[in-house]
Amino acid sequence: MGADGRSKLYDVAIIGAGPAGLTAAMYCARAGLATALVESISPGGQLAQTEHVENYPGFNQSTSGYELSQIMHEQAESFGAETIYDEVADVDFTGRPFVLTMAYGTLEARAVIVATGARPAKLGLEREDELKGSGVSYCATCDGNFYKGRDVCIVGGGDTAAADAIYLSRICRKISIFVRKDVLRATAIYHEKLKTLPNVEIVWNTVVDGILEDDGRVAGVRVRDVKTGDEREVPVSALFVAIGTTPNSEFLNGKLELDLQGNIVADEMGRTSVPGVFAAGDVRVKELRQVSTGVGDGANAADAVAGYLLQNP
Repeated sequence: MGADGRSKLYDVAIIGAGPAGLTAAMYCARAGLATALVESISPGGQLAQTEHVENYPGFNQSTSGYELSQIMHEQAESFGAETIYDEVADVDFTGRPFVLTMAYGTLEARAVIVATGARPAKLGLEREDELKGSGVSYCATCDGNFYKGRDVCIVGGGDTAAADAIYLSRICRKISIFVRKDVLRATAIYHEKLKTLPNVEIVWNTVVDGILEDDGRVAGVRVRDVKTGDEREVPVSALFVAIGTTPNSEFLNGKLELDLQGNIVADEMGRTSVPGVFAAGDVRVKELRQVSTGVGDGANAADAVAGYLLQNP
């Protein structure tokens, strides 16, 4: 709030401080725009919860996601971005300036970048959350190298699960893919590739009912055949969950165009169905969700915002 009790007007409000939001904040602030970065918890998003990051360009040694997040946040603030720790509950995009309703007040901005990310869909198993980072993973390309030469398993039957299996086949000793049905939902090109991999086994009609643990780490999984009901234990060092993601877009209440999964429909520059509102990172429709792609999205969206504000002061 300003001194007169009215909402402060920013050039751009960025919702979400993951890699996409932090990059967008840095670029916008560096371009001289009055920039608000709204984050409900702490900078970094899913990145801050990642124990090790070793596939981000420029970092030859593995670093923690939290450390990388802090570096990005400090850099954004060094150019003048203002961080507001609050949660956006509603948005009004019907006129300019746009209005964000938060838990502790409102915020007005001439442009908005939505960078709220997505959360991995979970199996809902006991101890699943506690073992995240200790054998439970939702990103094979992020964590696969930590299980080099070991046996691992994947749950899922779509493109992500198939792509994860192909990636892990070059790193791990054996990969078991547990598929609930008797067919893969993945596109045909993945089917053919999986057939050529000697260390990948597809286990049909099977679900994971439990996680086996040893000294605080995943030691195996308990699986069940959905047709026969037979159960067995499979020793593995890691469980990769690849059953999709859930975009953090509920707060938009349908005020931007979304796809059937709730991802914001946006072009490569982040332009959405509402002029002046942009989307970046995992919350938008895209194929690959990585720190590097989020950073690219943030830079593109920031550049698009600068162009928009020049034409719509």
